[in-house]
Amino acid sequence: MLGDSDTAVIEMAAASGLHHVSPELRNPLNTTSYGTGELIVAALERGVKRIILGIGGSATNDGGAGMMQALGVILRDKQGRSLSPGGEALAALASIDLSGCHPLLRKVSITVACDVNNPLCGPQGASAIFGPQKGATAEMVNTLDAALENWGRHIYQATGREVINAPGAGAAGGMGAALLGLLNAELRAGVEIVVETLQLEQAVKDADLVITGEGRLDSQSICGKTPIGVARVAKRYHKPVIALAGGLQHDHHVVYQQGIDAALSILSHIVTLPEALHEAEYNLSLSARNVAAIWRLARQA
Repeated sequence: MLGDSDTAVIEMAAASGLHHVSPELRNPLNTTSYGTGELIVAALERGVKRIILGIGGSATNDGGAGMMQALGVILRDKQGRSLSPGGEALAALASIDLSGCHPLLRKVSITVACDVNNPLCGPQGASAIFGPQKGATAEMVNTLDAALENWGRHIYQATGREVINAPGAGAAGGMGAALLGLLNAELRAGVEIVVETLQLEQAVKDADLVITGEGRLDSQSICGKTPIGVARVAKRYHKPVIALAGGLQHDHHVVYQQGIDAALSILSHIVTLPEALHEAEYNLSLSARNVAAIWRLARQA
């Protein structure tokens, strides 16, 4: 909850995140976003007026169907039976019953932090692009893509909203489709929401130096990621920007054209990913200390 208690911030990954499923158990045919729906229900029942939902890092490929089931929507097959959880089950979907949808949804606005523009289906869709990292084989990708296409068709039949090709519909295993088509949510770049919610412009305006960062800086960092969003705000006020990252890829130099003046890795030597994560707090603290020292020396010169 934010300070005014009218806004709930929900992270999908807290309930439906890939990190909750060990690699050998990952199977996007069966994983469900039901837990994310339960978090939304909890927020609704606390009387919030606005929900900010972050949808990165999901283990699911169910198009947000599980989330909608948790919110009271009934999904049925041709025999009128309720569908089982998981993306594969959507191949048998024959109807979407919205009559039992949680009544408090009508009283809230939902803003979604979404940093991808992938459509629901096809070569750039949820299953093809993100399915493999969730454990999908090539055969599973085809199965899930067909199931999500059926999901998208039925969303259109139920609401008149076309989501199969909508930008962002493929985010978080297709959850973007349910959010756009069934919950009429607004999808926005995550950094835009952060800048607005934290009133970042005012903080930057009064700063001498802006420090930002992310896990890894590379060519994808310029595609709506937080460091570039922060840098763009900083450059409006002619403030210098330093980015700290867990790693710098060979193509990270593109960030220098987007407002970042210097980029530094917090790692001092080659380590494994588990080691880097274990030492991240110490390494980040040490790097920030050194940046501050260099900045102080430069100002004294």
